[in-house]
Amino acid sequence: MGATPRALRAVALLLGFHALNLVLLAALAALDAAALRWAPGPVAGKIVVVSVLLAIPVVRGMFMLRTPKDEDVAGLPVTEADEPRLWALVRELADTAGTRAPDRIVLTGDVNAGVTERPRLLGLLPGPRRLHLGIPLMTGLSEAQLRAVLAHEYGHFTGGDTRLSAVVVRGRTQIERVIGQLHAKAGHTAAKERARQEKAAAKAAAKGREAKEIDTSGAGLTYRAMARIYTLYGNFYLRASLTTARDQEYAADLAAARIAGRDATSSALREIPALATAHDFYLECYATLGVRARLMPPRGEFFGGFGRMLSARALELVQLRTQLPDEPASPYDSHPPIAERVRRIEALPADGRTEEAKGGALDLLTDSERTLTALEDVVLTEEARTFRRTADWDELLDAAMAAALTSLDTPLHRALAFYTKDRPTLPGLLTVIDDGQLWRLAQRLPLSDEAAAAKGRAFREFVRPVMRDSLRSMALAEFSAHSLVRWEFSWERAATPHLPGSTADGGEDTEAGAVLDAAVDAALADRPDTGPLRALLPPARTA
Repeated sequence: MGATPRALRAVALLLGFHALNLVLLAALAALDAAALRWAPGPVAGKIVVVSVLLAIPVVRGMFMLRTPKDEDVAGLPVTEADEPRLWALVRELADTAGTRAPDRIVLTGDVNAGVTERPRLLGLLPGPRRLHLGIPLMTGLSEAQLRAVLAHEYGHFTGGDTRLSAVVVRGRTQIERVIGQLHAKAGHTAAKERARQEKAAAKAAAKGREAKEIDTSGAGLTYRAMARIYTLYGNFYLRASLTTARDQEYAADLAAARIAGRDATSSALREIPALATAHDFYLECYATLGVRARLMPPRGEFFGGFGRMLSARALELVQLRTQLPDEPASPYDSHPPIAERVRRIEALPADGRTEEAKGGALDLLTDSERTLTALEDVVLTEEARTFRRTADWDELLDAAMAAALTSLDTPLHRALAFYTKDRPTLPGLLTVIDDGQLWRLAQRLPLSDEAAAAKGRAFREFVRPVMRDSLRSMALAEFSAHSLVRWEFSWERAATPHLPGSTADGGEDTEAGAVLDAAVDAALADRPDTGPLRALLPPARTA
């Protein structure tokens, strides 16, 4: 199906949405007319009020004509003077694909590449083009793989796919807005009804009468019914608009294989989901590690550290590349499963282009360090840009772990506070253990039904893993409070705590893992022994 027929279909679906609005408004108007003619005055008045309230979100949705603007995507625009090699590659691939190059390139902070077009005449005529290119994506791809990604996007340009986005997004946004407003109205009505029933129940209880059970299942029913109608049409709209979307993705993959080579296209498809998973992990465990302490990595390292982590964890990435999703993310995902796309590309005959463009995609940038630093200023939130920058990753780790341990609040902390009616501390817990009250304390932990019903050794085995993790964290918090723990930063593995060594002069550090784990296990044994754990504490706190 060509671009113009697809655009006409998208327009027809959008007009169907407005036709649905008119039908529902006509039905409400007919109901009002019938009520005013035949129903008693009070009943007719209620029906009119309800129908007006139902009509408001419908009318609002009809006149919500503006589509979201892609200019809102946070990114760093780069001109041809800024990045001549990148622009040269983009133009070269556009010429090879037989399409027009984008008018702007915007570097972003996510693992993604995409093209947008602001078409005219409901997508029937072309408009300005923009290429969004994620720096984390470039960090993990070779130049050959980046060529394949860009060639895939040009495949959409060639097919006219990008012109349809304005119409499709407009319809989807309008439907979602109407559904959201109807659900919000239903929730508000249910909340008001609950408040009314709770007030009535309180009055009944005050007078010594039995209060009625609170039931709001009928509140907002009409709003939910209307929302259901729009949801059904929305599902039809999405399915219909995605009928050819996955075929377009396959066609764009074939265009990428033709332009950039079979192997580069296949490896790029394998690499992108692996990079997305790795980047999520990097953001959580590295880049945003110090947010609680209002700390950020050194300038340029928020994005720069990702490449070092990828290099250090290369073996883990190999496994991720083989675990390709063989199902779409959702029934409405316009992209086919990655596994199927890879199978189709790898089934193509070899083209002998395995040695092309082996350098890193990030090397295309004139000054990658400068670009990574500049990107932080436009991608990070205003609040994040006010955080203090650490000198290095080691300082960030130490400060972040100290902040996390200071505010530690585990299930064991809460159970200990409830049990002792005092502030939960490690020495206090050790005293409880020495008094033989450990498993009574454990009964105060949040327990599954199975654990709560268990007795004796079975109960201890249920709760011991939770106790072990919490006790280990409490011990590390105690050591941190007395500056007795040092954290070893690593790109290859989780941060490792180190404690003062047991040498004669106490000048060496030992990895805390084995020593601390053994001490924790001894304290939580069937016959608890807190001696090893107390030996690790500062002398002033062993009493």
